[in-house]
Formats: sequence, structure tokens, C-alpha cells
Amino acid sequence: MQLITANGRQIAYSDTGGDGDTIVFSHGYLMNSRMFDHQIAALKDRYRVIAFDHRGHGQSAPCPDPFGMYDLVDDAEALVRALTDGPVHFAGMSTGGFVGLRIALRSPDVIRSLTLIDTAAGAEDPAALKQYNQLLFAVRWLGVRPLLGKVLPILMGSAFLKDPDRQQDVAFWRSEMKTLDKRSIHRFGKAIFGRDDVLGDMAALDSPPPTQIIVGADDVATPVAKSQAMHKAIKGATLTVVPDAGHTSPIEQPQALTDAMTQFLAGLRAG
Repeated sequence: MQLITANGRQIAYSDTGGDGDTIVFSHGYLMNSRMFDHQIAALKDRYRVIAFDHRGHGQSAPCPDPFGMYDLVDDAEALVRALTDGPVHFAGMSTGGFVGLRIALRSPDVIRSLTLIDTAAGAEDPAALKQYNQLLFAVRWLGVRPLLGKVLPILMGSAFLKDPDRQQDVAFWRSEMKTLDKRSIHRFGKAIFGRDDVLGDMAALDSPPPTQIIVGADDVATPVAKSQAMHKAIKGATLTVVPDAGHTSPIEQPQALTDAMTQFLAGLRAG
């Protein structure tokens, strides 16, 4: 991983290089850019692929001070502008999708296409927000480690968590989450769970960027209905529902995600 100062923050990123169109991967809460390893390996021969760790995650710097949703948007946009010369294919999972949607609305020159994975354009539902705020209160004092029993079933589908052939992957992500800084994760959760609703803004766009929506059929955090709402609102968008996947479909069903992205991007190149 390399480091770049973007929006005043030290952000870690990987860059495969190359002369092809650029794909930028943006991960979800409590995860890091390693969640896209399979997709990066499959796409790097045809595209330049950049993947970054959000502030407070992975190898990026911690974030002890309060911030909001649009600070994360600023981070990502600053990184894209610093590393690339033109619009990019932005692929965001969960938080990454929140970020991609808002960049597309605010700075359409940055986005060539959107891949929205296990995410939503609306604000957090009140019932879910109450649950998340309770978890964040505990995270503030205890950190993520003692809460993994509650957190993992929200992030990952039961088929993945119980699959005996995937226990090494489950253990890897458990280990990654245990290292997260509790103050950073508390601040980050407050920012993303307090996000605004941009569904109507996306629906109002006459010419949104080409948009692909992908969601795990068993996603608990952003259920299929959230993706269906985006599909209905965003003109020309496509929707793929991935069987046997929860909220982290790039990890749980990596080949299905790669196939969907490859087909979508190939269609844009042909067009």
C-alpha cells in the first residue's frame, strides 16, 4: 500500500498502474480495500485499478476528531483527482456507495460510471439507526472486538459464516476488525449512519452516469428493497441480486461480483 495526503488526511491505497480506464474501489464500514482482492486480480490486466482504505480503516490514518459524511466524500474525491486525469469507474460497497453517489451528484466530471454494491441512496431507517447507535455507544468504550458476535451477522450472510470451507476467510476478517481503533470507528459510524437522503436527487438527474447496482440476496444492513429503490430512481440503472450473499457480497460471492462488473464494464467499452 502507498500513502497520499488527500483532504488533509493520510489515505492508504493500492494502484495496479496501466494505461486502461481507471476503476476506483471504495469499501464499507469496518472493512478495508482487501475486500476487493478477487475483483482487482481479475480486472487489473484490462484496467488500471485503484483501491483505498477510508480514514480510520486498514492502513489509513486514524480519525479521532468528529467529522461527517461529506468529509468522506471529500477524501475520496481528493484522492481520485490527485491520482487520475479523468473520470473513473467508481465501485463502492456500502459506505463506498454512499460516497460514490454523492460524488456523482456534486462532481459529475469525476465519475464515468457507478457500481453500487450492497448500499443505499436513502438515509438510515429509524429502527436500524436506533440499533446502530446502541452498538456505537458500546464501541466507543469497548471497541469492536467484544461486539463481533453482533456485528458479523449484520455484515455477512449466514451461508458464508457457517460454510466450513470459508472459515479461513471469516477468521481473516475477524482479525482485521479486531485491530480497528475504537475512537475512529465510533466517529466513522456517527458520520455514515447520520447521512442525508440523496435518492430524490439521483432520480432528478436527466443523465446520471451509467449505473450498475449489485446486492446480496440476504443483505441485512441494506436489504434488496433498498437496491430496488435505487434501480427505480436512477435512469438506465441495472440491478443484479446475488444469491447466497449478505452485506459483503464481494467477499462472500467474489466470482459473481467479478462477473457482473466485467459484463457491465465491457458493455460500456463496447458502447
